[in-house]
Amino acid sequence: MRCSSSAESRLDASPVRQPPSSTARASRALKKGARIDPPGYDAGKKIKGKKRHILVDTQGLLLHALVHPADVQDRDGGVWVMATLFGLHPFLLKLYADGGYQGPAFQAGLRRVCRGIQVEIVKRCDQTKGFAVLPKRWIVERTIAWLNRCRRLAKDWECRSRKALTFLHLASIRLMMRKLTQTTI
Repeated sequence: MRCSSSAESRLDASPVRQPPSSTARASRALKKGARIDPPGYDAGKKIKGKKRHILVDTQGLLLHALVHPADVQDRDGGVWVMATLFGLHPFLLKLYADGGYQGPAFQAGLRRVCRGIQVEIVKRCDQTKGFAVLPKRWIVERTIAWLNRCRRLAKDWECRSRKALTFLHLASIRLMMRKLTQTTI
């Protein structure tokens, strides 16, 4: 099929198409992998994803949280959590932590960022086999179980650590609202 001469002249006279602008390329690149935070790999637990470090009060309500890649050690993440408090809770006197936070690196980092807090490491007895309820540790484990009831927190669905932290805060708000509206008989 042949085009008429007037159609051919219109095709030849059309302006030359410009290449896409750099902003369009940048936004296209952001859709692929640049917006995804690296998940990390925890060799001790053999999981790929993110870790959540939470700070709760004695009732199990969330005071502060931090989400980061899983390849960050617990003791380093614990110092990050305490460093990002920025004096939000000056009434904190004692911190109970599990065995992952013991060691001179955590103690030194904590002394640098929070001088007035006493740390007590809750250790598991060597003779205990299987599951054992540890004093003060069950409060945090109970809070994690409450938060994991939310479907978005049960698995690592989020691509951004900031988004995962937002959903952690929303689940915590939901938990606090339920506790406030609960009636006891």
